[in-house]
Amino acid sequence: MPAFHRNYLRVAALCLLTGLSPGFALAADTTATAAPQDFLQADLDATADPGVDFFQYANGGWLARNPIPASEASWGIGNVVNEQLYVSLRSINEKSAQATQENGSDQQKIGDFWTTAMDTAQADRLGAHPLDAELARIAAVRNVRDALDVAFRDQTLGFNSFFNVYISQDEKNSEVMAVHLSQGGLGLPERDFYFNPEKGVAHIRQEYVAHIARTLSLLGRDAKSANAAAARVMAFETALAKASRKLEDLRDPQKNYNKMTPAEVSAKYTPSIDWNARLGAWNLHPESVIVGQPEYLAAVDKLMQQTPAPVLRDYLRYHLADAYSEYLSQAFDKENFRFYGQVLSGQKEQRARWKRVLDNEGNAMGMVLGKIFVKEYFPEAAKKRYADLVEAIRAAYKDRIDQLDWMSPETKAKAQSKLAAITTKVGYPDKWKDYSALVIGRDSYAQNMMNAARWRFDDALSKYGKPVDRTEWNMTPQTYNAYYNPSNNEIVLPAAIFTIPGVLDAQVDDAVVYGYAGASTIGHEITHGFDDEGRQFDAAGNLTDWWTAEDAAKFQKSAAVMVGQFNAYEPLPGLHINGKAALGENIADYGGLLLGLDAFKKTEQYQKGEKIGGLTPLQRYFLGYALGWMSQQREQRLRARLLSDVHAPAKWRVLGPLSNIPEFYEAFGIKPGQPMWRAENERVRIW
Repeated sequence: MPAFHRNYLRVAALCLLTGLSPGFALAADTTATAAPQDFLQADLDATADPGVDFFQYANGGWLARNPIPASEASWGIGNVVNEQLYVSLRSINEKSAQATQENGSDQQKIGDFWTTAMDTAQADRLGAHPLDAELARIAAVRNVRDALDVAFRDQTLGFNSFFNVYISQDEKNSEVMAVHLSQGGLGLPERDFYFNPEKGVAHIRQEYVAHIARTLSLLGRDAKSANAAAARVMAFETALAKASRKLEDLRDPQKNYNKMTPAEVSAKYTPSIDWNARLGAWNLHPESVIVGQPEYLAAVDKLMQQTPAPVLRDYLRYHLADAYSEYLSQAFDKENFRFYGQVLSGQKEQRARWKRVLDNEGNAMGMVLGKIFVKEYFPEAAKKRYADLVEAIRAAYKDRIDQLDWMSPETKAKAQSKLAAITTKVGYPDKWKDYSALVIGRDSYAQNMMNAARWRFDDALSKYGKPVDRTEWNMTPQTYNAYYNPSNNEIVLPAAIFTIPGVLDAQVDDAVVYGYAGASTIGHEITHGFDDEGRQFDAAGNLTDWWTAEDAAKFQKSAAVMVGQFNAYEPLPGLHINGKAALGENIADYGGLLLGLDAFKKTEQYQKGEKIGGLTPLQRYFLGYALGWMSQQREQRLRARLLSDVHAPAKWRVLGPLSNIPEFYEAFGIKPGQPMWRAENERVRIW
């Protein structure tokens, strides 16, 4: 690989733990000396055999020294990065709150949001009163029509009752914004929580009913009435869950795309809902809507007709209070934590309020904060550096597609066209969203969150009928995460994602960079464009079949092998990974590893083969990948994620894909019969 890559592609110089961005440290650490101990060596568990449990071997030393704090459900590399992000973001908030700011300015909104959210005395004085107007509307519900009035209003408040209505790109015409209708309205994370017989899940159901009852009691109900109401709400939600599609079935974009006129939806599925009138009340007059799960809407319509008005009222009361509990009095906040934090996630104590406020501020107006954040912590030069890393991975993918022996020239040409068309967004937006219409004041925390929800809803409405804005970001620069958007055929890589905690750039060799940033982030996101779901979208972001039938069948056959591999993993007794639901993420992990490895093989470090910290370049590459998933979680959180998350748990995101890669066997001497070994005819071969 040319020398300039070695300079531009070194990432994660000083993590935000030091208060500096990676880009700043890259310019400032030219005199840095080598660390006394290699940071990869420091994280190893030397007592573990890499052929038995590579995750434990790679990360076990760090995990043993860093147990999960009492306030957390999990703990790992992302948490450590976020801890310093919190410090930086808190500083911005406190400065904005302490200074006199021009009304309507970004600093005024940040300062008022922070001051109000941190004022627990005010929140306790107000109690549930910020919800009075909405609760009065619910109290007036006498029939299905009244309940629907509230449900449509709930959409504007940022949560869904009964079903979900939203605006996003038409999957088959990415140039157009469309109205989508889908299943929704459940209080537990996914439909299988209502039915899975495993003991821990059954306990969650019992606790959920108790949580509903306590929430209704906080709204003024006596204990006996609240308990009876909670049981009826649970029965209603269980019926909604029974009609809902399973997690894995929601990943089929063709089956979840059903275009029809609003009148057709009303006539065929929801006679109680005049969709033309309901959407018209929002000044939406679409010729067609896209229905994700028509059978669910039909079931909801019938269920609402059969349900007494008092049950509908209690269902609506609970979901309103639950959505806003964290922004009300400490009594509501603690009850919300008791169920979602302790029961569902296993936290021993609640996280500091200021951190939770920063999380909610990110949801409310994260780009307002992000605009200030990148000016202070992420220089322009870093943007180019990471963009160059993307191009190295793209080039590796181009070569890999050319060399595939199972894909026809016809499909290869279209795959290359899609790869070349992928848009890259690195660091932060070139154009910042206008938040001038968002009103943030000091009336109440809950009011500010309502204002933010209504602003987001109005912003979504404003996009309908206009050209799609492909410059828009759906993740803030200060987010330790990344995503691929199939409708835009783009990868989005926020500023925070490339950080390795506490390590100077001079200490980060190319092997680690290509494994950590190249494989687990960039290669992963690019591969999403070609996973089981992403591969069904073309270069322009349209849901269309661009594969030959033979090539599609070969892909699906290989993907089925990966489904079977992950179905076999049993992280908790009786609870397996859902290989079908997690297939897209698992393909992306596997593809990212292959792409990062191909790119790394072109570097001087790989070709020289010299050891660092007693580790070969190839070993350091795979350890760099494992570093990206260095995390552990509580049993409660693991259980919940196994039922609701399309991502496999971190440990198996390391074990699964690596077990299919011959170079991994070579690097660590993996032998037949060891858990990490798969016979050659049992390995996945996709990208």
